[in-house]
Amino acid sequence: MKTELKIYTVEEICDGFEYNELEAKGVYGMAGQLVIQPEYQRSYIYADGKKDVAVIESVLKGYPLGLIYFNNNVEEGKLEVLDGQQRITSLGRFVKNKFAVKVNGLEQIFDGLNEGMQEKILKTKLLVYICEGEGAHAEEEIKEWFKTINIAGIPLNAQEELNAIYSGPFVTLCKAEFSNSQNANIQKWESYVKGPANRQQFLATALDWVSKGNVELYMSTHRRDENINEIKTYFNTVLDWIDSKFDDVYDEMQGLNWGELYERYHHQAYNHSELSAKAYELMHDDYVTNPRGIFEYVLGGCKDTKLLNVRLFRDKGMLRKVYQEQTEKAKAEGVSNCPYCAIGHDQNAHRIWKLDEMDADHVTAWSKGGSTTIENCQMLCKPHNRAKGNK
Repeated sequence: MKTELKIYTVEEICDGFEYNELEAKGVYGMAGQLVIQPEYQRSYIYADGKKDVAVIESVLKGYPLGLIYFNNNVEEGKLEVLDGQQRITSLGRFVKNKFAVKVNGLEQIFDGLNEGMQEKILKTKLLVYICEGEGAHAEEEIKEWFKTINIAGIPLNAQEELNAIYSGPFVTLCKAEFSNSQNANIQKWESYVKGPANRQQFLATALDWVSKGNVELYMSTHRRDENINEIKTYFNTVLDWIDSKFDDVYDEMQGLNWGELYERYHHQAYNHSELSAKAYELMHDDYVTNPRGIFEYVLGGCKDTKLLNVRLFRDKGMLRKVYQEQTEKAKAEGVSNCPYCAIGHDQNAHRIWKLDEMDADHVTAWSKGGSTTIENCQMLCKPHNRAKGNK
């Protein structure tokens, strides 16, 4: 890796600055000779009214912005930003009046600043290392360097690193589709997938679903693809399947592994109205303490109550009362105070278990309409309670 240290002004770097608000497309500077957002770079994430503003305030106060790294892409005949994309894009967007900063208590865009402040920004010097990979492994060398220098600031997340490693037409098209916050489908996606788009969360989810968890292999296999039809179709198929099963959209649906649920259950026939009604009923059931498990529970035929984490008997006074009454009755009858042991024929048939050796259990299972009340409470020895399950 060869490096060369140079100094550029903000004015030079922002010359001809172009920024597409759709994020996934070209961002350029230096009269088109600087690619600010190469394929392997993450999207611009500073546009939050805080980080972008902080960059401009730092320049106005004369604070250094830190080292910036460019890659000299000899093959393309252009420079590419290796590290510093967020800072450079913030500077370019401000110079293009895309956002304002507070100066002397007033919100000001670049054109609203006095000439002295404008000059101070444009003439600010940026220290830039220009790197150049050598030989047949130049691309790998540049990307490894990219990962190394991005350990500071806001770290790359897992998907951003994968985008860098497997950059190419496939990643470019994927970012244009799934990492574009202006995509009209974002609102629908947000119901079921955790964002935000510019941190690659929709893309990461779509890749996870279509690859059945083998994301790296999938990205490597499709790296040179000129279309993303498979991943788009699969992602939308899963979301359409969810929409067809439930009338209501709940906050608890967001972030579930719908791709896995689709693979397990999409061949099954469901009564749409019954499925939706059951989900609604459970969402309003005070005994259900894990509402995120409701959807897998109803899709699976309402069998695995562990998914719901149904509220158990927690009133210690109630438990002691049930234990005392049950134990006194058992002693009078000469049988075990565990109803299951009492009907058995082993050495525990007459055993009186201690309170801490027993668990509270529903006489009639919650899933069969039993309530969590003292009238529906019984004490079972822990071995029998664990074996009983949902029977």
